[in-house]
Amino acid sequence: MRRVVVTGMGAVTPVGNNVETMWESLKNGKSGICLVTRYDPALTKAKLVAEVKDFDPTEYIEKRECRRMDLYTQYAMAAAAQAVKNSGIENNIEPERFGVYVGSGVGGIATFYEQCENMFNDKNISPFFIPMMISNIAAGNIAIKHRAQGPCLPVVTACSTSTHAVGEAFRAIRFGYADAIITGGAEAALHPLAIKGFTSCKALTMSDDPENASIPFDKRRNGFVLGEGAGMLILEEYEHAVNRGATIYAEICGYGNTCDAHHVTAPDPEAAGAGRCVKLALEEAEYKKGEGLYINAHGTSTPMNDSTETKAFKLALGDEAYKAHISSTKSMTGHMLGATGAVEAIAAVMALREGIIPPTIGYKEPDPECDLDYTPNKAVEADVDLAISTTFGFGGHNACIAFRKI
Repeated sequence: MRRVVVTGMGAVTPVGNNVETMWESLKNGKSGICLVTRYDPALTKAKLVAEVKDFDPTEYIEKRECRRMDLYTQYAMAAAAQAVKNSGIENNIEPERFGVYVGSGVGGIATFYEQCENMFNDKNISPFFIPMMISNIAAGNIAIKHRAQGPCLPVVTACSTSTHAVGEAFRAIRFGYADAIITGGAEAALHPLAIKGFTSCKALTMSDDPENASIPFDKRRNGFVLGEGAGMLILEEYEHAVNRGATIYAEICGYGNTCDAHHVTAPDPEAAGAGRCVKLALEEAEYKKGEGLYINAHGTSTPMNDSTETKAFKLALGDEAYKAHISSTKSMTGHMLGATGAVEAIAAVMALREGIIPPTIGYKEPDPECDLDYTPNKAVEADVDLAISTTFGFGGHNACIAFRKI
């Protein structure tokens, strides 16, 4: 089996529109959560969101093309362009060996709503409606832009989307189906329809205080804050990367993929599937007891996720769970749905590379059911050997990826 490494990264997030800015924000506990400005806050009960700010798609896409892309695809194109440039892989790989594994949990919901309004008001439906809305189109547009003619696979597994995309890309390279893959996810669902939908299933916080809204693992937590953006990584076969002199940020060395098969929205309270998912990733990564470990947790700030996830870490690690450095960067970015896994994978890689654990901000009241080290409020320095990122999605989808220093 071939080794696989990370050679490029790109991000568009509520705390920065590139990896450098995002990482500085995360290290310093800077939150991107605010009162919604995308639409009139009076339209929804949940009023706090994590918006991408000051985003200019024309830095990456021609203005004419922007009009033919939903915002989620624009985010994806921007993050992918950053990652490709950061890696230096363009023109250094055979197109047939270059792939794209990029997904979205929701796809073009704003486009869908807009065209529904056109239909209800007897207006013409845009000829670009379908290719703007569908969840695979970000992957297709990225492949076209970067002439990636190898395997192209959009993954859709709700909140686990981009972690699964990265994991499946890892396997594709490891077993010889490609030499490099642009992988990650994108989401732009800050729309009243989505907000009202998540509110109806009691997933969102009703807090109007940005500092006490997205508070993972805190006893006061009562729902997540919806975010948006995109995260992309370039995964590459190790020898291919070395031969072209690429910068290697980390080695991706483990992947777990399981399903609770329990409930459409609620996690299995016993955490059996989630625990097995984490254990599978750790086993493939050849984790050894006593190694320094960082976990970028799913940590959504919902009562069920955070306690169940804590239980999953204990099932996978035993007493070693109490020694692991854990944090939820959703305390700053909100929940970016299909983009969250890739953005958090980047945070895990940067934590591993710099030896800095980003904090879980807003943490005030410990929960007896969440009794691990969640790195409360301030970043800490820690020389960790292994970093993992977990995501769990509606439908019982569990995903975990592991990275090592190299």
